[in-house]
Amino acid sequence: MKHLITILFLFVFCSGVTFAQPRAKIVTQYVTPQMLASTPGLTQDSTVSSGLNTVAKGTFVYLRAWNWGDTSSITNANWTLTQKPAGSSASISTITGLSWWAKFKADLTGTYEISVSMTTTTGTRDTITKIYASTYVGTGGFDNVAAQYPNCMSCHGSTPKFQDIFNRWKDSKHATTFKTNITSGPSSYGINQFKLHTLGYDHNIFAENNGFDDKARQLGWVWSSFSPPKPANWDSLKNRFSQLVAFANVGCESCHGAGSEHVLGGGDTMKIQKSVDEGNCGKCHDASASTPQFAQFKNSLHSDVIWSSSFAQNNNGTNNLDNCIRCHDGNGYVNYTKGVGTNTNGFTKAKQEMIACASCHDPHGNSNQFSLRNRPSNADTLANGFHYTNVGNGIVCMDCHKSRKNSLTYVNTRVTSSTWGPHHSGQTDVYQGQNAAMFAGPYQSTAHKEFLVGACVRCHMAPTDTLNPANRNKVGDHSMSMHNPETNFDNLSGCQTCHFGKTRFDQFIAPQDYDGNGLTEAWQKEIDGCLKNLRLQLPPVGVDSVAWQLVAADSNNVTLRKAYFNYLLIYEDGSRGMHNPKFAVDVLLKSRNALVGIMPVSTEIPLRYEMSQNYPNPFNPVTKFNISIAKAGNVKIVVYDITGREVTVLLNNVLNPGTYNVEWNATNSSGRSVSSGVYFYKIAAGSFVDVKKMMLIK
Repeated sequence: MKHLITILFLFVFCSGVTFAQPRAKIVTQYVTPQMLASTPGLTQDSTVSSGLNTVAKGTFVYLRAWNWGDTSSITNANWTLTQKPAGSSASISTITGLSWWAKFKADLTGTYEISVSMTTTTGTRDTITKIYASTYVGTGGFDNVAAQYPNCMSCHGSTPKFQDIFNRWKDSKHATTFKTNITSGPSSYGINQFKLHTLGYDHNIFAENNGFDDKARQLGWVWSSFSPPKPANWDSLKNRFSQLVAFANVGCESCHGAGSEHVLGGGDTMKIQKSVDEGNCGKCHDASASTPQFAQFKNSLHSDVIWSSSFAQNNNGTNNLDNCIRCHDGNGYVNYTKGVGTNTNGFTKAKQEMIACASCHDPHGNSNQFSLRNRPSNADTLANGFHYTNVGNGIVCMDCHKSRKNSLTYVNTRVTSSTWGPHHSGQTDVYQGQNAAMFAGPYQSTAHKEFLVGACVRCHMAPTDTLNPANRNKVGDHSMSMHNPETNFDNLSGCQTCHFGKTRFDQFIAPQDYDGNGLTEAWQKEIDGCLKNLRLQLPPVGVDSVAWQLVAADSNNVTLRKAYFNYLLIYEDGSRGMHNPKFAVDVLLKSRNALVGIMPVSTEIPLRYEMSQNYPNPFNPVTKFNISIAKAGNVKIVVYDITGREVTVLLNNVLNPGTYNVEWNATNSSGRSVSSGVYFYKIAAGSFVDVKKMMLIK
C-alpha cells in the first residue's frame, strides 16, 4: 500500500511539473473610493472604476496582469496600447507600488486594445484585452417620464424580460434613493452623495461623458439652488428638467457600463457588460465608514472562493447538487437561482467570479428583504430528501452550504478519491440534524432549528465589533465570521437573546465528558476529542490521521464507509459542533462505537449494570459480550493481556441507558492482531466495575 501511494504521489507531482505552465490574463481591475484613499500608487487624480470592460469616457481604466496557469510568480510585465480610437492621445503606464498594474485614460469613445507580455519563473505568455469607452445614455421611463432614444428603455421597454427587470428596479433603492434624499434626506445631503446615487457623476477628476453632472449642467439644474432637501425638489426637477430624470438614479449603466457604443453599434453585446463581480458594487458600497459591507465581504471566504479544474464538468447546464459551479462561481449561483443551468464546457479559473454582492442580492430589486434572490421550487431540500422550512434569510446560505450526497445510498458506493463523502461545508445538514449515516438512531439534535429566526444569518451576520479596530469588519455582518483568529475574538452578539452574557465559545460547557479524557470541557473541545477518537479508529488505525486510500482498500466494509462519511460530515462542518452540538457528538460517538464493535441491542432502561461472559470462549478471531447500562454516563471498557498490560480500549465515552453488544476482533489499539493467550476485559461505569476472563486460541 505504501508503495502504491508513493507511485501515485510521484505521478501527480511529475504531472504538475510537466503540464503546469503560466497562463496570462489581463484583469480589468476595480478601484473603490476606499482603495483610492488607502492604496499607495492610486493618486488623487485617479477615478473610481467598476472593473468592467465597458467604461465611461474620460475615466481611468486599471489593468492587472494575472498568472492563473500555475503558481509561479510574475517577474515582469510589459504593457502596450496596441489600438485606440482615431485622435486619442491615450497612453498606458505602470503604477508605482502596485505590482504588475497599469492604467490609461479612455479620452475618447471607441475601442482600446491592450496587450501584456508576462514573464514568470516558469515562462513567458502574452495576451490581449479590449476596452470599450462610451458616454451615458440614461435609463429612461422612471417615475412616468417616458424613455427617449437613446435611453436604455427606449429599446428594451418593448421586451418582456427587460420590462420585468425595469418594473422591479423602479421601486428599489437603486432607483429611488436620490429622489428620496433630495426631498426628505438629512440637511447634509449633497454633491458627495450624488456620486453614489446618480448615474455617472464625476469622482475625483472632471470627465465629460453625459453623466448626471454633465446633463445637469447642460439643462441648468444646480443643486445650490435647491439645497437643502425639501419636498418640492423632486417635482421641480421632474417638471422643469425632465431629461435629467433618466440619470437621477443608479440605473442600468451604473452596473452594465456606459452605453452609447452599445446603442449606436446596433446593440453590440460586446459593448455592454453583464457581471456580478464585486467591483460593480464596491464602487459605491466601499465609499466610507458608513458603508462597510464591501470591506466585510473582502474579509470573508466568499471573496476567495475555491477553484478546481474539475469544476469544468461538461454537464451542459445541470443544476443539481453535483454541479460545483453553482456554488463556486458568482454567476453560476445567480443562474441557479433563476433555474438556469451554467454550461461549464471549457470553463477555467480565468472565468470564475467570486460570490459577491450581486450573487446573493438582486440589484434589480424584488419583494424579498434586502432583495435577496429567490430559488427554484423545491430547491430547499437536502440530498436525503429532507425539506427544510422556517429558515428565513438563511435559506440563501443553505442553497450552497449543504452536502451533495444522500448518506443512505452513498455509503454503498466505493471510495475512489479524496473527494468521496458528503462534501465540504455541509453546515445545513448538521444544523438540521440530518443526513448522517445511520447506525442506531435516531440521532439527538439541539433545538437551534426550532426557534433560531433567520438561521445562519442570525449568528454569522450579527453586528460587527465596532470598538476594536482589529476586529472591525472581520467578524459579523458580511464577513460571515464569528471568530477572528488574529485577536482570538468571538463575536457572539447574535447569540445573546438565548445565551446572555456569553462572550466566548469556550463558555459553552458540555454537560458530560463525551470524549473520555476525564474532563468535562467546552463543547468545541469535547467535539475535537470525539473527532480524534473516531480518527484513531479509521485507517490507519491507531494513528491520528485518516487515509482515504486505506478506506477504499477495504472495499466491502460498509460500516467503515458509514463512519468515514460521518467523520467528514462533522469535521467539514467547521463549527466544531456548535451548529448542532447534540447531533455532532451523537454521530461521532455512535460512529466510533460501531467501528470497534459496540452496537445497541435495546433502548429499554435496565434495572442494573451488568457485563456478560464473552461468547464464544475460547474464540478465534472474534468474540462478543453484552453490557447493560442503567444510567447515562461515561463507560470505559479495556482489554488487558495476562501480564496486566493494556491491549486496547474498546470504549471510553458516554453511553445512554440501554443494552449493548460489544465485539472484539482480537486486535490491539493499532489494529494489529494479537497472539493466542488469556485476556481480561474490564468495564467501569459510574461505581460499577467488573472484570472477566477470555481465551484466544489460533
